[in-house]
Amino acid sequence: MNVSQIELSLTPALYDWRTIKERHTTVAVDILRATTAICAAFFAGAKEIVPLDSLEPLEAYHAQGYLRAAERGGKKIGDAEYGNSPTEYLSSNLHGKRMAYSTTNGTVSILRGSDAERTLVGCFANINTLTHLLIDKPQDLVILCSGWKNDFSVEDTLFAGALCRRLIDSGKYNSKNDAVMMAMTLWDSCNNDPYSYCIRHASHVQRLIGFGAAQDILFAFKQNTCPVVPCLINGTLTLH
Repeated sequence: MNVSQIELSLTPALYDWRTIKERHTTVAVDILRATTAICAAFFAGAKEIVPLDSLEPLEAYHAQGYLRAAERGGKKIGDAEYGNSPTEYLSSNLHGKRMAYSTTNGTVSILRGSDAERTLVGCFANINTLTHLLIDKPQDLVILCSGWKNDFSVEDTLFAGALCRRLIDSGKYNSKNDAVMMAMTLWDSCNNDPYSYCIRHASHVQRLIGFGAAQDILFAFKQNTCPVVPCLINGTLTLH
């Protein structure tokens, strides 16, 4: 039986140095909060989301009827209709809406991973659905953590460890990548309680608490609340 390999890029700055470069899947991760918010938006009915790595194109998309969602440093930008809050998306009626979305870290990582044969969005909110998809259609996998401004983040690495543990335990995947081994060790140490672990250890959690985003943080570490898998196709996220 062929076993697919997993590699973990702890930050976008490391992605170009990965060893898996041929046919592969990339899963982009930004637990706090972009990939969590994207899954929430689709679960709330959004039709498509265009990830952007800069703010400049937002107005052109707005003129075409797209809602603007934009965040920098954890705060909503200017005249954008939305920021980066998954709980705000879930309380909104986004049925059939198209969104143009730019964030500090997450959308940059999604676009960085667009060279993959399949580019997916991952978070605790969709971990079961994502795991089943990856097991049903195994392929060499790169997990791309967004981190914080190209630095390591505890919350993204914890999720990567949780996902790797599930995939490797399935027998369909294996890894000799040190980052994968480290992430799984970190996940195993948190006793299936990433929220409590990150409240104690993750710098971005404290940053967001200072912005009044406590409910988003709590939501971001809940598993299987938004059972959808967004996939990037020709620069646009739609449901897989």
